[in-house]
Amino acid sequence: MSVYSPGLHVLATFAAPAGALTNAAACQRFFDEQIAALGLTKVGEVYHTFPNGSFTAVIGLTESHLSIHTWPEHGQATFDVFLSNYRRDNADRARELYAATLDFFGGVEQSKTEVRR
Repeated sequence: MSVYSPGLHVLATFAAPAGALTNAAACQRFFDEQIAALGLTKVGEVYHTFPNGSFTAVIGLTESHLSIHTWPEHGQATFDVFLSNYRRDNADRARELYAATLDFFGGVEQSKTEVRR
């Protein structure tokens, strides 16, 4: 009997230019494009912009979730994505989504943890 692996959770902090960290609308378009390209299914989302331009976003997926919180005043963001393996192994998709997010924001990774659930 094989042991089931529920999925991969990627948690990261990265540095990025303040301008990218204040554009919630561009991030929403980007995440929507990535979700479609990776064959994921969005079931809900919340985006909130703060008075200083920073924003937080949480996107519910049938595969689980992704989220981001930005601190433009510190040139930093935190990101996490968990994709379950319910119907297929999504580990590569989780890593690809993180790499694309880093590229989209012009980010430089400060820390990254991968947790196999």
